[in-house]
Amino acid sequence: GLITEWNRKAMEISGFSKDETLNHSFVKQYIHQVYQKQVQRMLMQALSGQEVGNFELTLYSRSGERREILLNATPRRGPKNEVLGVFCVGQEITELNKHRLKSDRIAHDLNQLIDTANAPIFSTDKNYNIDEWNGWVAKKSGWSKNEVKGKPLTNYIQPEMHNVVSNVIKDAALGKSTS
Repeated sequence: GLITEWNRKAMEISGFSKDETLNHSFVKQYIHQVYQKQVQRMLMQALSGQEVGNFELTLYSRSGERREILLNATPRRGPKNEVLGVFCVGQEITELNKHRLKSDRIAHDLNQLIDTANAPIFSTDKNYNIDEWNGWVAKKSGWSKNEVKGKPLTNYIQPEMHNVVSNVIKDAALGKSTS
């Protein structure tokens, strides 16, 4: 597939002008060879008449910057419904992916902190079913996280403490201090 259109945003993202890209192979000239086969497969799928949605590809700009693009590819059809080419619409998601990775790292770190804390940490959903149960609680109670997850908290506390614990959890859910 040779490039037949290259808009202003494509120029901005890639650093290549319209004149530099027209009639050149998108895959061979603008996609890093590590990703060429998968991008070529996606284009061939569109050329066979199938729409391809939300395909992530990596493009390297003229200056060598890695750019992540979310691409939709639609067959471009002629008057007799024959496939003439592929119409691609992309959105740069480089920054979004960076933020997503950072959020994932923070979530992982927080999960590690919760699980390894030297204090009891657990949480429940609105029906008091356990959805978090850290290592300290597992060690002291003898019940692993997998054993208790999704089960009522009341199964693991003394019956005479049900109301007290229920009230503490309700207050916490309302943002009231529970200490």
